[in-house]
Amino acid sequence: MSIRCTVESAFFIAWSFLEASDELGPPDETANVILDAIEAQLRNGERRQLMLANRAIDAWRAHAGSRLPDRARVG
Repeated sequence: MSIRCTVESAFFIAWSFLEASDELGPPDETANVILDAIEAQLRNGERRQLMLANRAIDAWRAHAGSRLPDRARVG
């Protein structure tokens, strides 16, 4: 599978999961974080779509969590 197809698939998986779990933020910001996470992993040699997607989801959650005011954080 080409890198382009891998990126598209990983992005779609991550986006769909975040959408289904109601965790999407602003579309441009969310897309940038997901793509940056996927790109960083590709540079390190990762090519598995699910791994790329799962780590992109984790990156978005970390990013979104850091945007919350301290009193709005749970846990």
